[in-house]
Amino acid sequence: MLARASHLAPFVIPFGFASPIIAIFGSPDCLNSLDDFTGALRTKLRSARPFRAASKRKEDMRILLFNPDNGVTRNFMPHLWMFLLKALTPPEHEVLLIDGNAQRMDEDGIAQYVREQKIDLVGIGAMTRMIQKAYRMADAIRAVGVPVVMGGPHVTEVPDEALGRDGGPRHADAVALGEADETWPRIVADAARGELKEIYLPVDEAGKDKKPSLDHYPSIPWESMDLDQFNMVPKVFAPLLKRAFTGWGSFRLIPVESGRGCPYGCEFCTVTGFFGDSIRFRSNKSVVDELLRLKARSRKERGQIAVFFIDDNFAINIKRTKSLLRDIIAAGAQMNWIAQISANLLRDEELIDLIAASGGKWIFIGMESIDTANLAIANKSFNKPDEYAPVLKRLAQRNIHAITSFIFGLDNDTPGAADRTLDQIKTWPPGLPVFGTLIPFPSTPLYKRLEVAGRLTRPKHWLDFQPYKMAHTPLKMSIEETHAEVQHAWASSYSAEAIERAVDAIDEKSIGYRINMFIARLCFRGIYFPQMGKLEWIKLIAQNRRTIFKLIAEGFGKKREAAERRETASQVADAEMPV
Repeated sequence: MLARASHLAPFVIPFGFASPIIAIFGSPDCLNSLDDFTGALRTKLRSARPFRAASKRKEDMRILLFNPDNGVTRNFMPHLWMFLLKALTPPEHEVLLIDGNAQRMDEDGIAQYVREQKIDLVGIGAMTRMIQKAYRMADAIRAVGVPVVMGGPHVTEVPDEALGRDGGPRHADAVALGEADETWPRIVADAARGELKEIYLPVDEAGKDKKPSLDHYPSIPWESMDLDQFNMVPKVFAPLLKRAFTGWGSFRLIPVESGRGCPYGCEFCTVTGFFGDSIRFRSNKSVVDELLRLKARSRKERGQIAVFFIDDNFAINIKRTKSLLRDIIAAGAQMNWIAQISANLLRDEELIDLIAASGGKWIFIGMESIDTANLAIANKSFNKPDEYAPVLKRLAQRNIHAITSFIFGLDNDTPGAADRTLDQIKTWPPGLPVFGTLIPFPSTPLYKRLEVAGRLTRPKHWLDFQPYKMAHTPLKMSIEETHAEVQHAWASSYSAEAIERAVDAIDEKSIGYRINMFIARLCFRGIYFPQMGKLEWIKLIAQNRRTIFKLIAEGFGKKREAAERRETASQVADAEMPV
């Protein structure tokens, strides 16, 4: 269960999102349905031959849970699925965690680690954009005789690929399909006996797909987890920030899940099919307790921790969301948080008030397009472009930033789509717009439609991961034109001049609010564009020196004014004091 990935799969959002962005072995890539193959899988499940592990029966095992990077982009938020599975593992087994985004490893490195640590079982979870690297790492692990279980949205969508049943090489000894809350303990027990089955599918007694309840959600011990590897403050800036601003030597974004499922069924998204269209929630108390533990750790370490609610649509049940936010406030569990909420649910003024009061700072909104025809084709007509501006103004009035995502390459897009979109964005309160091309993920309605129409140019694009290369032919633009639209939108939104305009446009806001916007813009520029090293970051700072000097001067000016006010107040108090 991770921060969900989105249609922006080529990019990694610093907060993990991407439109809307939980599967136990990795987050959906913005997801579809199990229905097309559950019948066949049930047949396979009944007839599956146990995999006889090379090792003898193990009363206690050393288990490695590994989340690969995709070799190009980087995610700075821990992947929740590893921590959740660790909490679900019987205590007699030792569980080790490696997130490839924080601890880079190649095939030789992972093979050596598995040998040296005497690992008995490896679980690998991956989204579609990570699967190429995941397969390579799995192959290296299996080559040293250690069984591999793979899971997550991609493996659920195309299980035969991981098992080598599609004519390609085999990468996994077993696959966990769907949500693994209930199947993971069975996998561990079977592995300990040396009797792994090939397929693990969550089904009820009638053989129907089963969605686990969240009523007894496991407690993840964040207070004792090693999170240093997920510090989002660049090492080159950490000492300076620590001296200049108390508590800012570290900043970590922690994923928290409050519910699963989405009833909307957008064409490009796999979430509804994977998690179902009925929503399941954790209890308010369970969520509040987790926030209180995170808040206690933040205070103890004198660092910054923010929460990312990774629900696909955090406010999908407005009544429940209001109840949760009220309980957060009542318990004193407020901390800075981010969530994904669709624009149609942000009409509610009371909801936005509660978001602000409970610590909500950033809302990710999958706007996708300003063209109603595009939204209709994507089965996202609940988005109303004429509501975008009012929604963003409501958020801005409460000092809540918006991260707005847009897709180019939709069927009604024509050359100039980026400029038309940018013209609208310029009329809105400053936020963080993000742009990507339409990506057909396997098993989604979009993928099937493009496949039938013969428009897929790279049917298995995930096996040749290139984040900026399209996998299908747009209807009214060429692939090259679509790429040009995306690049133009990014360059126009995140140039030094654009960042300065965004900061100047909110000059009525506090200096802290404006610095927050500036830093967020820099981070998005540094993370969404090709990955940046120390030299590139220094160049980026230099390009934005005008805005930096302006904010520094204003900050010192505000500090001097505050000191003068205190001095004046002190003098008045002394003058009024009786002699």
